[in-house]
Amino acid sequence: MESIAAIAALGALAQTTRLETFRLLVRHEPDGIPAGELARLVDVPQNTMSAHLATLLRAGLVTSERQSRSIIYRADLNRLRELTLFLLKDCCGGSTELCAPLIAELAPCCSPKAKVS
Repeated sequence: MESIAAIAALGALAQTTRLETFRLLVRHEPDGIPAGELARLVDVPQNTMSAHLATLLRAGLVTSERQSRSIIYRADLNRLRELTLFLLKDCCGGSTELCAPLIAELAPCCSPKAKVS
């Protein structure tokens, strides 16, 4: 991931509603959530949610798919992985003992048996 793409993604997440929306979409992978339901769950007007989703789409953090009359939004987990790796690539200057606790904390949340809260 290039720095410009990382800045765009981080900038998109640097707002409460968008961060909450993205985290909600991550929790609902792989099914996604219709736009109207997202607005209801986050308690914002639909037009406001549309603007937030457009920002997340431009940053490449979410995808959308039309299903009949609904648009289903999903977190782009590949983009999340790219962003996370970008942030951690040079973790602690390669000092394994410093990075190990961070990696250990991330691993359980992503295991098939783990339930994201």
